[in-house]
Amino acid sequence: MIDQLIKWDKELLIFLNSFHAPWLDPIMLLITKTFFWLPLYGFLIYLMFRNFKKEAWLILIGAGITILLCDQITSTFMKPFFARLRPSQDPSMIGLIHHVDNYKGGLYGFASGHAANTFGVALFVWLTLKPIYKWMWAIFIWAAVMTYTRIYLGVHYPGDIIVGATIGLGCGIIGYRTSTYLRKRIKSSPSTS
Repeated sequence: MIDQLIKWDKELLIFLNSFHAPWLDPIMLLITKTFFWLPLYGFLIYLMFRNFKKEAWLILIGAGITILLCDQITSTFMKPFFARLRPSQDPSMIGLIHHVDNYKGGLYGFASGHAANTFGVALFVWLTLKPIYKWMWAIFIWAAVMTYTRIYLGVHYPGDIIVGATIGLGCGIIGYRTSTYLRKRIKSSPSTS
């Protein structure tokens, strides 16, 4: 059964990765980078402070926990444990997938840290800000675009993305519940009454 899933994963990657164009290559390479999204992160932090004032620091602790968990689970534990080569590093995939500027990522790719972090942050932000901004669901578009770049660039299988995103959603819930707990705790402490 595992062999069949791996076969389907490879076939799906080859299919999805085939939709590329020379004009899109540099765009995908740019938007896969974390620094490209710094204005978005700055805007989200601004919204947190605008709406939650001093409590925003407690919310940022929850966001930090989300990212820390995502990163540690995928990059520190899963990638070395499962040691599944990225498609860009897999000799059986040579010539079957499109690469941009010889970008290949690290050696192992299961599970995707990009997918975990983006979907974890997206869920965390959505849960935190959806009562205030009804349009906040759009943060999931960012997460989907960011993670699709990993398939476009040939550095992750779809399975890496799906598992990474699932881990991210779980970590996003943990981070959100942590920040909610901290905010309630501070509000109920005698010194704030």
